[in-house]
Amino acid sequence: MVRTVVTGLDGSAESQAAAEWAAREARTRGLSLELLHIWEPVPEPVVQAPLLGGETLQHWSEKIPRHAADGIRMRHPGLDVQARHVPGRPADILTEAAKDAELIVLGSRGLSGIGGFMVGSVGLAVVAHAERPVVLVRAGERAADEHEPDPAGVPSATTPFRPVVLGLDISDPDDSVIEFAFEEAARRQTGLRVVSGWNLPPYYVYGLAADPLLHDEIARQKTAELTEALRPWRDKYPAVDVVEVSRSDSPANLLVAAAGAASLVVVGRRVRRNPLGAHIGPVTHAVLHHSTAPVAVVPHD
Repeated sequence: MVRTVVTGLDGSAESQAAAEWAAREARTRGLSLELLHIWEPVPEPVVQAPLLGGETLQHWSEKIPRHAADGIRMRHPGLDVQARHVPGRPADILTEAAKDAELIVLGSRGLSGIGGFMVGSVGLAVVAHAERPVVLVRAGERAADEHEPDPAGVPSATTPFRPVVLGLDISDPDDSVIEFAFEEAARRQTGLRVVSGWNLPPYYVYGLAADPLLHDEIARQKTAELTEALRPWRDKYPAVDVVEVSRSDSPANLLVAAAGAASLVVVGRRVRRNPLGAHIGPVTHAVLHHSTAPVAVVPHD
């Protein structure tokens, strides 16, 4: 089965930004793009209303993916764009669609007056349950935002890409997350910035006053572990320039700060197959809500 890039579309500014990002990604990967618009059937009392029946609402909502597909075909000549309009619960339909997709792309909204972005309940549900990578794109995101400014400081989509940022848990590095980040950097012909935050063990903290060099010793150890974890991937992707960042700090804080100069932030999500159900870790959750760059969440065992 040929996989596609799937994006959820509801006519909002954030979903439109996600659709444009998905179109660019599909072209980069040489894949087709599927626009998926889900409409929830109208409750019976509303169907019976004289001004807005179920058929009227369905007919109006069918225009959203059709018009969006026409616009994307004009802006991205040669891209195979398909549009589907299906009834059901958005989170369930999108999660199911992700099984046959290369990746799925959704939008997030800006929070007026608050430093961050809002990932709605549908987006969080898809991130928590999807078996394929999910990319969250903020409203207003433009192609030029992923590129370095031109020599005059003007935003441009023709300059080199900003680096890809990978958040890596050095205590349990996963190959699928690392490979996804290296592939994205290679496609963009840009560098990869690997960020690993760590905290001092509690039993070390009390010894720092007596041994000020202990922190530096632990830092060297963590840096060496990060370098060793990335060694085989540097060999596999020699054209990708890798910068390693290993610091004693909150991983979420480090990633959000690095996102300001990134074209894409890549984080992992551990798949839980137990009665507790799906879960989004605290670092991934924080990055989803505060990263200014698109965020790719890669599920892994």
